[in-house]
Parts: sequence; structure tokens; C-alpha cells
Amino acid sequence: MPDYKMLIGGKWVSADSGKTFATVNPTTGEELGRVPLAGESDVNKAVKAARAAFPGWAGLKQSERTKILNRIAAQIRENAKELMDCDIQEHGTPCQDAIKHVMAAAEKFEYNGAIAQALMGTQIPMEDGMLSYFKREPFGVAALIIPWNLPVIMMAVKLSAALAVGNTCIIKPPSINSLTGLKFAEIINKAGLPDGVVNFITGPGGSVGQALATHPDVNLIGFTGSSETGKDVLKYASSTVKKCVMELGGNNPTIIMEDADLDAAIEVLAFRQFNNCGQHCSAPGRYYVHEEVYYAFLEKFKTFAQNIVVGDTTDKNTFMSPVTSRAHKEKIEAYINGAIAEGAKLYYTQEKKDIHHRGFFVMPTIISDVKHDMTIAKEEVFGPVAVVLKYNDADDLIALANDSPYGLCAHIWSKDIKKGLNLADKLQVGNVFINCQTLTNEQSWGTSVKESGLGKEGGLLGLEEFTELKMVTVKYAK
Repeated sequence: MPDYKMLIGGKWVSADSGKTFATVNPTTGEELGRVPLAGESDVNKAVKAARAAFPGWAGLKQSERTKILNRIAAQIRENAKELMDCDIQEHGTPCQDAIKHVMAAAEKFEYNGAIAQALMGTQIPMEDGMLSYFKREPFGVAALIIPWNLPVIMMAVKLSAALAVGNTCIIKPPSINSLTGLKFAEIINKAGLPDGVVNFITGPGGSVGQALATHPDVNLIGFTGSSETGKDVLKYASSTVKKCVMELGGNNPTIIMEDADLDAAIEVLAFRQFNNCGQHCSAPGRYYVHEEVYYAFLEKFKTFAQNIVVGDTTDKNTFMSPVTSRAHKEKIEAYINGAIAEGAKLYYTQEKKDIHHRGFFVMPTIISDVKHDMTIAKEEVFGPVAVVLKYNDADDLIALANDSPYGLCAHIWSKDIKKGLNLADKLQVGNVFINCQTLTNEQSWGTSVKESGLGKEGGLLGLEEFTELKMVTVKYAK
């Protein structure tokens, strides 16, 4: 079984301790390889390398940084198959999705490289003889802690934004996707990045992530993950008052009104529910369906679930693959079993075949007759499980939808756009989708609502999160 190395200061190195840990194929449960188990001394080396590289990288003309980001995009496209294979084997991404993830990653570098030149300062009106203005500058060293649900895309989202505006970076890929992270490092390193501008270190969040968050020479943390872990990161970062850009948990209310186009809704929502096994932060969390269309909605959802191909990630017909780890599989199954024990109904689950017993498969599942106070309605399942509740009163609906510690996003389906917009205004979330779910490079995703995060990612607003404002005031005449 091959051993892999980390990228620090332009060199491929083992952990100082010499220790490694295994990554596993979720489709088969078999070990894929071993990666370095980084510790505090490795973090110190990576931070030192990023700090040393910062003046040169920040001092480049924006056009020069853009050229390098475009070269990174070209390398990702040129080496797409290698990165796809890692994503397929280590994350369990179906091959039809893996190529989309790789191409999206390339586009992130091109897009952020292009729009970075649009970041402008602001002049402030002053009395005669005085000038005051704001200018945007990079923070310095950015530590980017990547989630396991979409590793290729999320590495690209965070890294492209941080690099485009002049930060140097340390990437900590998710432990269970470490091989994918190191392959990503290998590919982008071919683009001619100066040594130390980007460093990749592997290891658990509890040690490596904490060491990065508390390090005095790390200036910014970019984190995506659970709200519980996010609170820990904030606590660690507070010791040196670091800027934190965080996308955390969600339990997204999805409202199906009595006049909704059910076929159109199912086409979008069921796709999001089961694509990537529901391991999307924007996936529907709990469906509030009007009683007039409740059973029709369930039956249409069931039909969609019945036709899903769950299986081998290398099969082009496969729509849904295993969840990313044994621990996550067991967590999702506990939610399903707990809901049934609390009185909910297992409306549908696809029957398992032989292949599904070998890997970490959770089958497409629909839970009906859910009550608002059940655990499965209160917490983030983050899996291929549709949690369906019935409602009849629109006023009560708002209270139920907002009764959550999370505020990431919501979905509304109604033919009455005015009614949908009225609901959107009342929902305590950072993102609302009405009769659609569309996310583009131009949109700024994220939220500062409740426990779902801090700041934005994507678009110009997301790029601004990786810069700080400096005010300059000068008196140039009496």
C-alpha cells in the first residue's frame, strides 16, 4: 500500500513524527493508502513557509496572480482523470458527478482570478485639503479547513478566493479525503506557484485544525463543517482574534404549498435530496407539505426514489453512491431508526442488493408522519433521507420553519410568487430559493444567520471576505 507525502514550502515531506493513517474506499471498505499524520511541528513549518511567501505573492500585480490562477485551472483540466479517480475511489462520488466537480473546480480559479481585479477601494468625502479612502488588502496567511462532503469543489472555492486577492494558504483537507487533497496539491503545484504560497497538510481536525486556529501567524480561518466543530474553531481562533469565514450546519425548511407544481418541485428537490447522498449543506432538511397535496407529494417522491440507481461509482448509470464513511452511515441509520421509534413512518426505502452490504450504503429513504418535535426534524441528518411533515396553517408554518438553531437556507414552492416572496421575508435564513435551486459562480452563498455560519462564499462578496479594509487619511494642503 503506497505512502503519500504532504506539500510544505514547495517540498513533498513526511510528518515529523513519521506516523501515517489510512484512507478507505467507501464503496468496498478497503484501505486505499496511507497519508502523513501531521502534528504541531508540521503546522509550524507550513505556517512559516506561508508567512515567508506572503510578501512576494501579495506584492504581485493582480494580473500576474490571475495568470497563475488560470494556469492552475488549465492543470486541473489537463489532469482531470487523475483527480476524478481519487474523488471516485476515496469519496465514493459517482463518475458522472466526479467530472462535473473537477470542471467546476477549474472554473472557480478562472472566475475568482477574473473578478479579483474588480475589488476597489472607497473614497470618503472630506474637507478641502484632505483625502481619506479605504483600500482592500489580503489578510496574510489563510488556513483553509475543507469539509468531506464535496472535497474537490470546496478546495477550489476557498483556495481560489484566498489566492486571488493575495493571501498565502495552508490547506487541511478532510482526513477521509486526504488522498484527493494531496492529488489536488500535486496538480496545482504544476502551475508554477512560488514555494510556500500553497501548503497542504494532512491530519485530524482535533489536532491539526486546532493548531492552525490557535497559531499566532495565521491571520484568517476559512472553515466549512458542522456547527459544533465551528464553535470549537471560533473558540480557538479567539485566542489571537482571527477573522473567520464559516459555513456551518443547516436543517433547511422546504415548504410545499397547496398550489405548488409538484412535478417541478420533485424534479429539483428529490435530485438535491439524493445527489451526493444528500451530503449537501443546501439540501432540503425537512419538508413542510400542505395537507391538500401531502400524499400526492409522497407518492411522486417515492416514484423518483424507486428509479434511483444506487451502486458502483464507476458505472455511468449510477446516480447515488455510498456515504463517505462507516461512522456517517451509522449516524444516518440511527436517525432513521430513532424516527420510527418516536412514531414516524418508514414510507419508503429502496431494498439493498449484495453490493450495498459491502460498502457504506444508505438507501434512498422517505420518512413520513413526522412531528415537529421529533429528533429527525430538529437535527441535520445530512443524508439521503427525506423528512416529511404535514401542515395546514400558514401562520403556524412560519413559526415551525423558524424554530431551529440553524439559518442556512430555505426552499419555497408555490405558483403564487407574491405569496412565496412574502414567506421568504419571514424566514430566518440567509438564502431562499423559490421554485428553483440555482447556484452560480456569480452568487454569494452563505449566511450569518443563527448557528449556520459567518460571512459569504462565492461571487464578489465572497472574495471580499478574504480581504481587510485599511483606511488611509492624508492632509495634503493647508
